Amino acid sequence: MTVAVFGASGYGGQVLLRLLLDHPDVDRVLPVSSSAAGGPFDERIGGLGPDLDGRLPDDRRFLGRSDAEAARPDAVFSALPHGASADFCEPFFGRSVVFDLSADFRLRDAAAHQAAYGQPPPHPDVRPTAVYGLAEIHSDAVGTADIIAVPGCYPTCVLLPLIPLAAAGLITAPVTVNALTGISGAGRTARESSLYVERSENVVAYNPGRRHRHTAEMTQELAAAGSASPLFFTPHLVPMRRGMEATITMPVPSGRAADLGDRIGEILVRAYADQPFIGLRGGSIPSSRDVVGSNRCDIGWTVEQDGETAMLYLFSVIDNLVKGAAGQAVQDFNIRFGFALTAGLPVRAIA
Repeated sequence: MTVAVFGASGYGGQVLLRLLLDHPDVDRVLPVSSSAAGGPFDERIGGLGPDLDGRLPDDRRFLGRSDAEAARPDAVFSALPHGASADFCEPFFGRSVVFDLSADFRLRDAAAHQAAYGQPPPHPDVRPTAVYGLAEIHSDAVGTADIIAVPGCYPTCVLLPLIPLAAAGLITAPVTVNALTGISGAGRTARESSLYVERSENVVAYNPGRRHRHTAEMTQELAAAGSASPLFFTPHLVPMRRGMEATITMPVPSGRAADLGDRIGEILVRAYADQPFIGLRGGSIPSSRDVVGSNRCDIGWTVEQDGETAMLYLFSVIDNLVKGAAGQAVQDFNIRFGFALTAGLPVRAIA
């Protein structure tokens, strides 16, 4: 099988290359970069090592889009920014299965996309065929789609613990999310706010609430699961390279607090019992280093009661570049083409 990676020089693209080069069902990997086409990729991407199986171009250079078109790949992975990704993928619609890691096809409502991204959603002709690729939740739809919109890292981390609870009717109050991510989530483009001296020894919240573009994505999926409760989301940048943690809280009726923790455990086990990339930790609070380098999402939970007030706490961790981006795209790829679900994907975190 031949696959192409668009935006191969970015952080998400680099992780995609590594995963696909180790995938047992991939024979050829085409690294595509419009800004570096023709240039040697070893100068931009360190650590790929020798191509022992002959999966990369012989001259180890980035390809242009026309080169990828000529190769007629079975699948393309686009790690390009929103607003650019869908247009770059256009020649491949109907010819290759497209896994789009940008936001161009994630929102089903045109007005919601306009509000979040300040421009109309691209390619209204093919948008209705796109599927939201939250792998554990929408695997049936992913299995037959030709355009898969790979979710963002924040929505993946937040939605995986919440959607089973929403489907069970347990989300009946406002949900508050505080999420922390490593600097790689900002991408590879040079900007002052990503400089080491700006980020080191510094934690900062940014774009809270509806100002953050991913809020619309999370609201859409929770509503589809049956929740009408508002979601209050605050993301934070923290001084680490990669990883993500979300602490999710929701007030619950004090009379239900005693057995609610057990019920939540039962719901999550039922939802994810056969899912190799979901680690259910019960009352143990997971940390980001438990999953860095892996395609796992680890989830913990507890219910605290103080007099007449009770609060549900959910804790969720992922690697923002793997489960939050490239790894989930490969997981969707495995589902779509009927490969082993874990093919090419790390289950264990790096030491």
